[in-house]
Amino acid sequence: MTATDRSIELIQAAAQAAADKLAHDVIAYDVSDVLSITDAFLLASAPSDRQVKSIVDEIEERLLKDLGVKPVRREGDRDARWVLLDYVDIVVHVQHSEERVFYALERLWKDCPEIELPADAVATRGKAAAHAQAQGAEGDGEQS
Repeated sequence: MTATDRSIELIQAAAQAAADKLAHDVIAYDVSDVLSITDAFLLASAPSDRQVKSIVDEIEERLLKDLGVKPVRREGDRDARWVLLDYVDIVVHVQHSEERVFYALERLWKDCPEIELPADAVATRGKAAAHAQAQGAEGDGEQS
């Protein structure tokens, strides 16, 4: 079984919304062969809690406005370190960069096929590493 056309449409819209809010390392997996509860996962991250919340809000707004869907469940809002949006057909994970590294969801789903995403979302790959490297360089320059 593969993800439905509707699931792919939702994933692509969510990925574009995440990219528009400067998410890092946006990737999607078709998990329909290994999970019966959903077709696809979208993973995205951001370097701050505020940006995580901004990305989540944009995804929710875009999917409601453009596709008429609301999540059936939203978890993790309080701390904004890892927010999960459950749309039944898809599940969106937006994580703080530290949680993304620690939990490494990509390792769990790496055997599942990736879903093709819009070019803007693909362009986010490697942004977390570049951001961390830039932050490290800034920190090195401040020490005397």
